[in-house]
Amino acid sequence: MIDILNRRLMQPLMAWRSGSQHLRHLRVLRERQFDDLDTIRGRQFDAVRKILFHAYETVPFYRNLFICLGFHPSDFKSLADLTRFPVLTKADIRAHQRTLRSSSYDDRDVFLKKTSGSTGVPLTIAVDFECMQWKAACTIRSDEWSGWRQGRRVAKVWGNPEYRQQGWKGRVRNFLVDRARYLDTIGLDEPRMQTFAESLRQKQPSLLFGHAHSLYLFACYVRKHFRDAIRPEGIISTAMLLHDWQRQAIEEAFGCSVTNRYGCEEVSLIACECERHQGLHLNADSQYAEVIEDRDIPGEGSLIVTDLTNRAMPLIRYKVGDVVVKSNRRCTCGRGLPLIERVEGREADFVLTPAGKLISGISLTENFALHIRGTAQVQIVQESERFLRLRIVPDEDFGPESEWQIQQLVHEMFGPEMDHEVDLVERIPQEASGKYRFCISNVANDFLKAMAS
Repeated sequence: MIDILNRRLMQPLMAWRSGSQHLRHLRVLRERQFDDLDTIRGRQFDAVRKILFHAYETVPFYRNLFICLGFHPSDFKSLADLTRFPVLTKADIRAHQRTLRSSSYDDRDVFLKKTSGSTGVPLTIAVDFECMQWKAACTIRSDEWSGWRQGRRVAKVWGNPEYRQQGWKGRVRNFLVDRARYLDTIGLDEPRMQTFAESLRQKQPSLLFGHAHSLYLFACYVRKHFRDAIRPEGIISTAMLLHDWQRQAIEEAFGCSVTNRYGCEEVSLIACECERHQGLHLNADSQYAEVIEDRDIPGEGSLIVTDLTNRAMPLIRYKVGDVVVKSNRRCTCGRGLPLIERVEGREADFVLTPAGKLISGISLTENFALHIRGTAQVQIVQESERFLRLRIVPDEDFGPESEWQIQQLVHEMFGPEMDHEVDLVERIPQEASGKYRFCISNVANDFLKAMAS
């Protein structure tokens, strides 16, 4: 009964109060997902064309680019014409932050998303509110493929819950509408996992959601101490690579299939598995995706995304920084949304503090890297239980204040017994596998192996 009241009363009421159209968008998206691929491609062509005209008319960066290329939006005749545009990199976004903003929007009309993603490259992306509503609906649609339904309880293994930063209003909304309980991945230990598991046993969640490595850690604990006690209807793994051995352990612990979801802060949801688990459906209603086969393995390459909905800061042919494997198959679920086989990039280890607590590497991207002034990229390497090496690509703003911020962050996040050293480097490249390792810790990995055994 509470689930129904939440879905049919509380959520529409909150959407009405905030002026959000995401529930209306959700109804449209649920119907569209079974359209054939030609229909979907036609919509993408129309959306790209509109974005090109908008960028030409209101975005200085793209206006100059169009002139240099000798290309006008009216010259856009097929999706293949996008390849005439150069790839937009993270470095481009950092260097041309203001000129990538549309003149149709000022700071009052946008939400500024600050992220360093899984690569440790700090970025600020402006997103208009209409775009945010559409992307929220796209995410809910894909989450429902896991078996969860909107309005039901959610358990999140996630760092630094956002609602806690919104005061009493955030707490009320979380309690009444979002209905989410959190296991904070900043400072994980067995007592916290025990408390969280006991709360889930008493009030079963419909959905278990979290980083792949954090879900795996919690699954190992549950399998050992709470076997068969927690049975969600769906599990969503996101934010990083989900290995087959992690999937197997999570499914064994909770008796439920894991849905692998993939996205980034810059463009939100990119792809997600459906209930058939035959690859990841691209979010073709929000992005147009290309794969540049720039590696030795056929079908594998860099993912390039054109955002179809963000007019405040259009991202055209944006290089996300991940390696994916193309797919020419059709999923037997009947959805026309195209597939990718898998994502190959994105790794970030835990860090083990001297006090014996685990801190999720993915959580550190948002709670550490973003707070250091003058950094173009950051990588954390734990060399011993009490020593971190920080590899930093500095920009022109890096200086004594940055060094002081690093000292404060290391002390706050890892404790006063953790020592560190800063190495300033020209770049932090991808590994041969195509992965960006934001956080590397054999110390924590050895600790986790012992805990899982």
